[in-house]
Amino acid sequence: MTIRVGVIGAGIMGADHVRNLAGAVSGAAVSLVADLDAGRAAAAAGPAGARSTTDPKALIKDRDVDAVVIASHDSTHADLLLACLDARKPVLCEKPLAPTVEEGRAVVQAEEAVAEELGRSLVSLGFMRRFDPAHTELKRRLEAGEFGDVLTAHCVSRNVRSAPDATNVSAITNSAIHELDSMPWLLGTSVAEVAWVSGRKTSALAPAGLQDPAFMLLRMADGTLVTLELFLNAEYGYSTRLEVVGERGTASFTESPLLEVNLDRRRATEYPADWRPRFADAYRIELKAWIDSLATGAPSPLATARDGLRASEIGAALVASIDAGGAFVPVVHG
Repeated sequence: MTIRVGVIGAGIMGADHVRNLAGAVSGAAVSLVADLDAGRAAAAAGPAGARSTTDPKALIKDRDVDAVVIASHDSTHADLLLACLDARKPVLCEKPLAPTVEEGRAVVQAEEAVAEELGRSLVSLGFMRRFDPAHTELKRRLEAGEFGDVLTAHCVSRNVRSAPDATNVSAITNSAIHELDSMPWLLGTSVAEVAWVSGRKTSALAPAGLQDPAFMLLRMADGTLVTLELFLNAEYGYSTRLEVVGERGTASFTESPLLEVNLDRRRATEYPADWRPRFADAYRIELKAWIDSLATGAPSPLATARDGLRASEIGAALVASIDAGGAFVPVVHG
């Protein structure tokens, strides 16, 4: 059985999804690509042998589309998810679930009503770190108790350059949102309270509304303290790190350089320019798991709409901490 997929959004992420679905994921075919930029939609669709459109709602309703991937701007997610639910079509939406917690709750309410009607959930969230081999191996060993009780965890997330319109809020909802999902998933416990603090700001690189770098603290329900350094204008390359400290030992991710070079009596490694090389396997594995679940009728193993809402609610508490001058703020789940 081949699942015909329509992809909404033909930017960096959407174009990658088109390439993976067309060439690296068995059981899938791309039938239609939508983007407000007609040229960009056609450029992504052409190599996949797909049609293109500038109307995402038409894509969702199209008879040649069995399932939908949403990789368009964050501001479009809630509306397009609701359209997929109205059409009763399975959908994989890139993070975040919605721009605001209120919109996310509306999506979850609609999704759970449809799931009760159909007997299955239609919405999956693209938190791809749940499929990254390093993350899944760490989770396996944590669940086996190899390191004893986890005491603390330290996350570092650095990018080359932020978006020109990046703000403290978008840094949380678009970048830190990955850790807001992955840490409860990895550690097996919820986030109880959070704090956002800052120090010296990078000179000239960060937009006016962005404090960069920033530090976020997550106190888990079992008392484990998680730290996150988010630095969106680090310049030198893309880097994601995590160290988990347990009572009997520690575990950390190794850096994944593109290349090690020996030249002019020096050894050096190269960093990727963005997240795609680091998480290329995760995206392919995630898409394959989603397509397989659709083909077999099994429940999706991806993050759920409610998982996406929980991450957004943690993000809302971090925004509240900014407004409170860095004080700890409890996470409220609706």
